[in-house]
Amino acid sequence: MTDFSFYRGKRVFITGHTGFKGSWLTEILVSAGAEVTGYSLPAPTEPSLFRIAGLDKEIVSVIGDIRDYASLKRAFDRASPEVVLHLAAQPIVRESYKNPRETYETNVMGTVNLLECVRNSKSVVSFLNVTTDKVYKNREWEWGYRENEELDGYDPYSNSKSCSELVTHSYLSSFFTGEGSPRISTARAGNVIGGGDFADDRIIPDCVRAAMRGEDIVVRNPHSVRPYQHVLEPLFAYLTIAQRQAEDGRYAGWYNVGPDECDCYSTGDLVDLFVRSWGGIKRVDRSDGSPYHEANFLKLDCSKMKKTFGWRPRWNLVTAVQKTVEWYRTWLEGGDVRACMERQIEEFSRGSVQ
Repeated sequence: MTDFSFYRGKRVFITGHTGFKGSWLTEILVSAGAEVTGYSLPAPTEPSLFRIAGLDKEIVSVIGDIRDYASLKRAFDRASPEVVLHLAAQPIVRESYKNPRETYETNVMGTVNLLECVRNSKSVVSFLNVTTDKVYKNREWEWGYRENEELDGYDPYSNSKSCSELVTHSYLSSFFTGEGSPRISTARAGNVIGGGDFADDRIIPDCVRAAMRGEDIVVRNPHSVRPYQHVLEPLFAYLTIAQRQAEDGRYAGWYNVGPDECDCYSTGDLVDLFVRSWGGIKRVDRSDGSPYHEANFLKLDCSKMKKTFGWRPRWNLVTAVQKTVEWYRTWLEGGDVRACMERQIEEFSRGSVQ
């Protein structure tokens, strides 16, 4: 069983807490007894997991823009956090093509603003910047990228997250090397699925919307291979990294977080798993004629994370899809989605690899 008792009573500051991953992370930390302050724009979708689960009642939730340094610093200083988890981002590749300036402002200057808060804080012990597997220069290799590979994302989203990584590296080298400095890490996670994601241009939300309408699921890039994983996989990894580096600075660094080789599925195969779990629908492959570049093949080498922390993925993709469908079914049937989240977190915490 995973032990997050370290976080009981800890002051934790999360950016992007109203988003999909941020909401699940908030629930884990609330259950662990942390004192959570979240800073984020309003929930990015309607419906939203953050509102559905009633998480605003459990934490100090500050609605603000990560690009607004003065507002961010006021919230940060009031929270006086010990642990900082940076998830706020413009996370959609296609949106980054439509609004590249906003993407760079959010993903790069947002990171700078938060690191400035950390630099001027006397309370922070541990800082983790959550980036993405797309930070690497994608050469369409059949093997996984390692943490020492070149950072050079192609599209504005991926490239802005590469920049966010480099900003973090620079701040570490420039400001956080002395005795008593905050411990700094980044985590590069693969594609996540799970209950409560309602974003546009993501495969599982698109599947759910099609299923709700009783329509076929249209897949535009069925052969693209991605490191899909349940959202709890990286979140537990993030909390492990942040905790262990707080306890011992030697654990600070850059980490890939993704599934095992056997769970690097194509998008079409992922949809087939969803179709089998949901029932009564089918997949249709159809290009939408998009002019935007998207990578065809992307894998991560997570051996560093495994060797350093003894970490292993717990739910294979079949289980991950089943748990995802369970959440959406609970929501559609008017059930208690918060209880569903708590149950899945508990199952994941004590579960073995499946």
